[in-house]
Amino acid sequence: MDVRNKLLTENPWKLMITLSIPAILGQFIVGLYVFVDSIYVGQMVGTNAMSAVSAASPFVLVNNAIAVLVGIGSGSVLSRAVGKKDQETIDKIMGNLAFLVILLSSLVMLVGIIFAPKFLSLSGASGEVLEMGVSYLRTVYIGSIFVNFMQGANMVIRAEGRMGIAMGIMASGAILNIILDPVFILLLPSRGPQAVAIATVISQFVQAIVTLIYFLKNSPVVRFHGIKPANELNPEIFSVGASAMLMQIMMLVQMTVVYNTAVRFGGDNQIALMGAAQRVMQLAFVPIWGMSQGMQPAVGTNYGAKEYERVKKLTNIFIIGSTCLASIFFLIIEIFPTQILSAFITNTDIVAAGLRDFRLMYCIFPTYGLLIMVVTYFQSLGKAKKAGLLVMLRQLVLVVPLVLILPHLLGGNVLGVWLALPLNDIIILLVALVLIRKEYKNLK
Repeated sequence: MDVRNKLLTENPWKLMITLSIPAILGQFIVGLYVFVDSIYVGQMVGTNAMSAVSAASPFVLVNNAIAVLVGIGSGSVLSRAVGKKDQETIDKIMGNLAFLVILLSSLVMLVGIIFAPKFLSLSGASGEVLEMGVSYLRTVYIGSIFVNFMQGANMVIRAEGRMGIAMGIMASGAILNIILDPVFILLLPSRGPQAVAIATVISQFVQAIVTLIYFLKNSPVVRFHGIKPANELNPEIFSVGASAMLMQIMMLVQMTVVYNTAVRFGGDNQIALMGAAQRVMQLAFVPIWGMSQGMQPAVGTNYGAKEYERVKKLTNIFIIGSTCLASIFFLIIEIFPTQILSAFITNTDIVAAGLRDFRLMYCIFPTYGLLIMVVTYFQSLGKAKKAGLLVMLRQLVLVVPLVLILPHLLGGNVLGVWLALPLNDIIILLVALVLIRKEYKNLK
């Protein structure tokens, strides 16, 4: 059975499992290496180095934004083209992706290297933390083209329905990164967290080369025919990918505001605490993102083939599965908060002071499965405005005012910053439920 027929005919529960497991495993290993990066920095270099990486992490999201803009947009176009058997569009996907990645990544690299000190100052970094953060961030930006091509093209592999291949490429780079991190920290002790960034760029370069070879020789669906822009595809790629890109860009703005406000009301230790909490959040989100990547080709291909009832059934099944996975991570985080924070922060007083806020931040985590699947549903159907609305509300429009206002309402207590995040998501969840209910009624 070819991939298209499998997506259109296989039992929905079985399809969810076969598409999600490799995507989850691949993403989990990737999430794990980001998680391990921070542990290496916190344990082998120090708390200031951990704060530097935390302060820089919002601005690393600029690269993620380019990758998801091009990758998710191209993947959505590809899935529907496969459903329609539109070979002309399929043949243009990779050449156009490579062109966009080179163009946008070069711009980000140039701007990022020049303005790294100013970016980090926005996160509240100063002194040694600022100095370490600048060297770390500039090194990360040097690898922009490699990471963006690798991540964007990997999303196209997933859109083909070849989750195992996508997982293997991502996992191999992540494992290489985990191995290289302590080696470079020991070889370059004076470089601090920059040693970890060097290891990351090398790993991303290897992944980019392996990905390029796959599209030159092995892909049964999409082949790389040279760097060729396809301007007729870009409006649709950008409209769909923009919602995913906005999620990354607005996360940058959100995290910058959160770090700065937390430092103002709770002191410098808040950068390390919030940074640890965000790293855990990224890892806990992994199974949800993995399921969303499994859902995208299934829903997009069935929508392209006009199998609308199957589209709704698949979406519901993926929502159930992602909610179950989110609940497992929620229980682990709520039961073992001390052990989790201690992996990043060696100072027991800082860990003890942050426990209440850390647990509060995750109090509605089980609902995130539904939220992410709804956004993925709209992206898969090419309905960029609705996906973008949810992203805008969640990442910027509501959360930033809440972060700025709640500490004042609580008498200058930093608790307001931590409380703003789950409160924001409760509101967005209600909006998502209204949108998906209305969309289901109209999908006939």
